[in-house]
Amino acid sequence: MPLRRGEVLGFNFDRMVVEFTMLNQDKVIQCAISTVVMDDLEGKYDVRPHQRVDQFMRLREAVEEQASRKFFDEQNGADRPVVLRSNDFSIAASIRRPHRS
Repeated sequence: MPLRRGEVLGFNFDRMVVEFTMLNQDKVIQCAISTVVMDDLEGKYDVRPHQRVDQFMRLREAVEEQASRKFFDEQNGADRPVVLRSNDFSIAASIRRPHRS
């Protein structure tokens, strides 16, 4: 069973990530996604800090699906956060990039 949606905690400027939670049964799993990843996924590179949570909300479904996949693929312990980085989305990002001939 995949992780369930939790809460959006907000943008952490010091770490340049958006933090959110997911639920594994009743256990809260701390998660984060790099702003670089969100920019790559969305193809926008001019997102201001106060717009980061809105950006996350636009990408939320794909981000949470990947967080769930990573959690179970890596067999994370409940005390270890899931941090999504560019390599976690390398296939998705390559699909979205325009091909040049």
